[in-house]
Amino acid sequence: MVELALRAVFNSPLGFSAEKGVLMFDLLIRGGMVVDGTGAAPRIADVAIRDGRIVEVATTIVGEATEEIDAAGKLVTPGFIDIHTHYDGQISWDTLLEPSSGHGVTTVVVGNCGVGFAPVRPGQEEWLVQLMEGVEDIPGTALHEGISWDWETFPEYLDAIDKRQYSMDIAAYVPHGAVRGYVMGERGARNEDATATDIEEMARIVREAREAGAVGFSTSRTMGHKAKDGQPVPGTFASSEELNAIADALTAGGGGLFEIAPEVLPDGGDQPTMGMREELQWMGDLATRTNLKVTYLLLQYMTTPDAWREALDFSSDIMKKGGYLRPQVAARPFGMMVGWAGYHFFTKRPTYMKLAETLSLADLKKELAKPEVRAQILSETDAPIDHEVQFDGLGPRLGMIPHLVYAMGDNVDYEPTHEMSVAALAAAAGVSPLEMAYDLLNENNGDAFLMFPTLNYVEENHDVIYEMLTHPAAINGLSDGGAHVRMICDASIPTYLLTHWARDRARGPKLAIEEAVRLQTTATAEVLGMTDRGSITPGTRADINVIDFDKLTIRAPYAVNDLPAGGRRLLQSASGYVATIVNGTITRRDGVDTGARPGRLVRA
Repeated sequence: MVELALRAVFNSPLGFSAEKGVLMFDLLIRGGMVVDGTGAAPRIADVAIRDGRIVEVATTIVGEATEEIDAAGKLVTPGFIDIHTHYDGQISWDTLLEPSSGHGVTTVVVGNCGVGFAPVRPGQEEWLVQLMEGVEDIPGTALHEGISWDWETFPEYLDAIDKRQYSMDIAAYVPHGAVRGYVMGERGARNEDATATDIEEMARIVREAREAGAVGFSTSRTMGHKAKDGQPVPGTFASSEELNAIADALTAGGGGLFEIAPEVLPDGGDQPTMGMREELQWMGDLATRTNLKVTYLLLQYMTTPDAWREALDFSSDIMKKGGYLRPQVAARPFGMMVGWAGYHFFTKRPTYMKLAETLSLADLKKELAKPEVRAQILSETDAPIDHEVQFDGLGPRLGMIPHLVYAMGDNVDYEPTHEMSVAALAAAAGVSPLEMAYDLLNENNGDAFLMFPTLNYVEENHDVIYEMLTHPAAINGLSDGGAHVRMICDASIPTYLLTHWARDRARGPKLAIEEAVRLQTTATAEVLGMTDRGSITPGTRADINVIDFDKLTIRAPYAVNDLPAGGRRLLQSASGYVATIVNGTITRRDGVDTGARPGRLVRA
């Protein structure tokens, strides 16, 4: 077999130079510590790339290349595969796809949680925008200005992606909300029951989307997901007949994933809307009845802090019965960043509201740093909450829970101790929690952020997250890249799996580096059925990261107004990525975009 393989290489005009008498490659990565994504122990090896594929991995490769990377002392890993993002609109205006592209991600999946922008009838665009804006907190002004809308059907949406070139590969789910709105119009938007004719047409669209290359279907059943107009995502209350017909259509179209934001996610009051057992049961029945891969979102809630264990055990039982039911879990607490550039304690204070209406962010931070402005804002009471405005009540609510909001520190600590809470810091300093919160927000010239971990942090440590990540039924996911742009920047989770879980964690067990890599390479590739990527083995796509592991660092979040129409978002960069390679082409060098755009649509 080896002889045949070598003969094929030497017979290739691109593989051998008769003049030099040596093997020729496009790219050679020399002497790195290869963590190949399979979970195997790291080993020092060379990696050779030609025509976008890995052609050889060996202790020493004899040959020359157009370019060589000296990876001595560095990690060499597969590119990371992020299965839960919301770049559905961003792909119209942004080929770089930050922030994910800065964190070693080489493949993303859009269309999660039942929301997206296809199919869409002419004139329905505004409705889909306000649906996405409400559920995923992406400015509607940016979506309106930035989305091209050069499609109607889902196959046409995929074709629109296929015409563009990106810094990474993109795959897509067909979203239930858009499908229901397309078929049922206002009835679908209001979550009215679907007729037999409606269901038949939705099934047809889903099958058509799958046959065109969608990797699956997504739906939301949680009351925590609402459009800007206050309506739950279409499909939230879908009948079993509707869901089963769609699942059968997906199967008929070729199978794939059935992704669910389940009903047991918390609503606006952090209360589960139904029992977890009932929700798990229908998902389990779907998984065992079909050949679909069923995956759902799983987090730890304050009101039911141990329910996640039941969900994982149930998923394991379904897997033993031959079904595929696996939860997506997050590698760090799920919550929000609190800062002057986004949401914070003082958003409803009259003086702050007046300043924020007229000043740029830079000027606003200068004003907020003035002692007299600080005194005025702290002396005021909150203005009445406008319940028609999304998140309008967050400021007053944060003021009631300073014990659940933490300083992140200079090193961006996502596992803070209780002593780092605003309440504890205030008590130690002998000031009120609001005074402490104000002063913390003013640190670093007003660029500081606090952390409010609403989920996965009941015990104020990462032990529960560790149990989730290491459970054989769980899938690493939930970065939400591109979503909640003024509230989170969890697209940095791929880097966090390496820095925190494989290197820095001091308050509990860590992950071996090979496991931290596997969780976001072969493990996520398997979920998607993408056998051509996720490992550093001959024949697979050359999607690779070269990483200075000792220097790998997640930087503090920062705000930029770079969305269409001047929309603001939070970004978070990393240092330590020596190179990111997509399809054999270097897209980033030392954390800087090269301008190369080898990424394409991936059709299932």
